[in-house]
Formats: sequence, structure tokens, C-alpha cells
Amino acid sequence: MIIETEKHAFEVDLCGGSAARNVVKTLPQEISMARWGDEFYGTLKEKVECGPDTLQDVFEIGDVALWPAGNALCIFFGPTPASSGDEPRMASPGVLVGRITGDATVLRDCGRSLKKVRIMP
Repeated sequence: MIIETEKHAFEVDLCGGSAARNVVKTLPQEISMARWGDEFYGTLKEKVECGPDTLQDVFEIGDVALWPAGNALCIFFGPTPASSGDEPRMASPGVLVGRITGDATVLRDCGRSLKKVRIMP
């Protein structure tokens, strides 16, 4: 999967789970994303089911996850307001979709929102 912002493009190595497969089925999409600490999240245009995938709330820098509560795709590049240390932590449990192959921390220079994010298979 490829994620393109106004300033950066990322290749995402996908997991083998249901959520990853179901996200890919909805692509391509263009969404906007808001920032919550060092996480960008944006609502997907179609409802994505997680299936039997394991829910978790702690992720790693570079992880891309689905947040079922908001049907949102999340990109983690550092701690969030819910973190208890340096780990990225979701507001409520989500599902790992994949991991950015490059340096996700470059997103720190992108301000409070991403107005145009293209997500392609």
C-alpha cells in the first residue's frame, strides 16, 4: 500500500490480517487526516471490518492501524496524548494494518492536519 501526503510518500508493508485485506479492498481513497500528538488519523470513506484480528492499543513508530471506533486509518510517528511513555498509544483499541518501510518521524514537520492524503493499493 502507498500513502502520499502533501510532502511525503510512504510504502506500507501490510500484515496478513482481515483488516489489512479489507482496507485494501476500499482503495484508492483520498482523505484528510487530523493530528493527535504524534499520530495522524482520518476517517475512511467505506466501513472497514476488522474480522477476527487482534485488537491492541499500543503500537510502534511507523505502524499504520485501523481504529474501528472511528473507522479511521492511523499513522503513528511518536507518542500520543494517551501514551504513558514514548510508545504510540491509541485512544481505544485498534488493529495493526501494516508498517511504513521508511522513516515515519518525518511527519512531525506536517503541522496539525493533512488536507489531502492519497491511499493506494
